[in-house]
Amino acid sequence: MSNPSKTHQLDSIVTGHFPDLKPFSDIYRDIHQNPELGTYEVRTASIAAKHLKDLGFKVAERIGGYGTVGVLSNGTGSTVLLRADMDALPILEKTKLPYASTKVFKTREGKETPVMHACGHDMNPNEENGAGAMAMVKDGLYNHIPRPDYCLAQHCDYRRSGNIAIRSGPCESAADSFLVTIYGHAGHASKPESCIDPIVMASYVIVRLQGIVSRVVPPQETVVVTCGSIHGGDAHNNIPPSVEFKLNIRTYNDEVRAKVLASMRRIIEAECEAAGAPRKPDIKRTHEYPLTDNDAKMSAELRSLFEESFGEDHVETMEQLAGSEDFPNLALPHNTPYVIWFQGATAVERYDEAVRAGQVDLLPQIHSDGFAPSINTTMKTGVRAFSLAALYYLA
Repeated sequence: MSNPSKTHQLDSIVTGHFPDLKPFSDIYRDIHQNPELGTYEVRTASIAAKHLKDLGFKVAERIGGYGTVGVLSNGTGSTVLLRADMDALPILEKTKLPYASTKVFKTREGKETPVMHACGHDMNPNEENGAGAMAMVKDGLYNHIPRPDYCLAQHCDYRRSGNIAIRSGPCESAADSFLVTIYGHAGHASKPESCIDPIVMASYVIVRLQGIVSRVVPPQETVVVTCGSIHGGDAHNNIPPSVEFKLNIRTYNDEVRAKVLASMRRIIEAECEAAGAPRKPDIKRTHEYPLTDNDAKMSAELRSLFEESFGEDHVETMEQLAGSEDFPNLALPHNTPYVIWFQGATAVERYDEAVRAGQVDLLPQIHSDGFAPSINTTMKTGVRAFSLAALYYLA
């Protein structure tokens, strides 16, 4: 637990050195209006790098893509890592804000897509693909920065602006995504007996995979198995040679995760063998997020710190989220304790009105085309919370 006198001292330091947020609000609007997808964060990374350099940080750039790090040294003592992410999403923004994104982005493959910051990112690159943090680690991140004693991250969401939510232990799911290709034998729809239909095979697989949730794992465990995309053939009277579908699996326990993934593979391969498929299916992992498991001691310390600083009415227990984060990949190489917490971004008046109407679930969520953080209160809370947490472990 934190010490009230220590909290008062830290509050005094933060209050006495609190910056004018106007320049940061301008930077926020600029970045929001000029979003960049993961692995393309050229402009965004350069803004972050320049700002850190101007403040006297030792800066390293282009780590694991456009990852940017700044080191501020001040003698001996603890080292604290603060994570911020900066990649946008392929979403057409509909907030109608004066600084709304109208950007259309062309990928390296030539595909055009509208782009929006809809997840509180605004300096870990490529978080949305679950690859940015690990890419930085593999590219020698810890050759550029000292080994951290603590890792901290915060994220904004639909909650009331000015509020903070924190949870001890597993708080965000591990997520594994796969592209599965099932092979059959093509032919005319009038001669199914001469074919091996991969669409039928895929249909059986997708339905049977749901049995993992109800029959493979214990009822008290939370598992989500989703097929988010399926494609096979283009003609109404043709049986195609193959079918592709995409799976997303979410778990909160490493042992359950291993069991579910083994069951997924067994079911897919067995259904293909039962149907007489001419070759084994291809099961390719496309995305991987670790389990986010907040350190219990740090979570308790930070909750007390935030309650003493912001007031108990402004600190809530975060629900266990089915969303996923790649932030733990920064901590796992050295088994560094870590915590991520969430802060509200919905304008106070709008949130309170939604509560009175019983419509909180209808507020724009992250990854929504209408997600629009209330800048001033959200930024003030975020700067203060991040500063307090960092100073707590540096003091």
